[in-house]
Amino acid sequence: MFFYGFMQRAFQASFLISLIAPILGLFLILRRQSLMADTLSHVSLAGVSLGMLLGIDPTWTNILVVIAVAILLEYLRIVYRTYSEVSVAMLMSGGMAVALVLMGLNEGGTTVNINQFLFGSIVTISQQQIWLLLILTITIGVLYIIFRKPMYILTFDEDTAYTAGLPIKRMSILFNILTGVTIAVIMPIVGALLVSAIIVLPAAISMRLSKSFNGVILIGIAIAIIGMLSGLTASYQYGTPPGASITLVFITIFVLTSLLKKLFSNSRYERLNRRRNITGDTE
Repeated sequence: MFFYGFMQRAFQASFLISLIAPILGLFLILRRQSLMADTLSHVSLAGVSLGMLLGIDPTWTNILVVIAVAILLEYLRIVYRTYSEVSVAMLMSGGMAVALVLMGLNEGGTTVNINQFLFGSIVTISQQQIWLLLILTITIGVLYIIFRKPMYILTFDEDTAYTAGLPIKRMSILFNILTGVTIAVIMPIVGALLVSAIIVLPAAISMRLSKSFNGVILIGIAIAIIGMLSGLTASYQYGTPPGASITLVFITIFVLTSLLKKLFSNSRYERLNRRRNITGDTE
């Protein structure tokens, strides 16, 4: 399969996605914004439909729409600070409604293309998307190195970050925009319906294996690489959608790590009890 150009691009894209997904996923989980990725992926369908309706590259309209919605999402989060899930529900349903209306207005018969964006397709990955992913990976990596400590403070205590003089609103908007652009770029590869799982699951799994911030990201990158490459290989071999295959691999890894951690904890607990019993008998 490595002799095919589309598979070479698919593995290149998967490797780049694996480097940035745990970083974004960890901050989304810690900020209680895991559903934001799902919201932006649903809204991005409106950008795809708009591009198809106007007859231009859907990637660019998708990026523009997602950036606008990411800024709006931060505004609604401030307005509904106590009930932040309201903004998620509003934008998710509104984005899907706009996407369906634009699909209805487009009489060109683009069902196949829409299905590719919904479920993902390794055949549709272009060299342009690889370059976009590379630029995005470098950007997120550099921003993480520079703003790691401020983002850490903002994530765990927004009031302290405000007191320290950090531009919390601009930082949150920038984070939302980076998440949205990432979703817009990788959506044609893994599909809009499962792109949030690709971003969140590696960080969620690694959080059970490490307690340190950097440790979670490093383990998450390793898990993401294993899951992405294994899922792509399965997708090629069995003809299944890549997003679904990758997600199932991640869920399998999550189940296995949970079972192994439970078995390890039980065996450790039994060893401690055995030592206590031996110590008690000796005394």
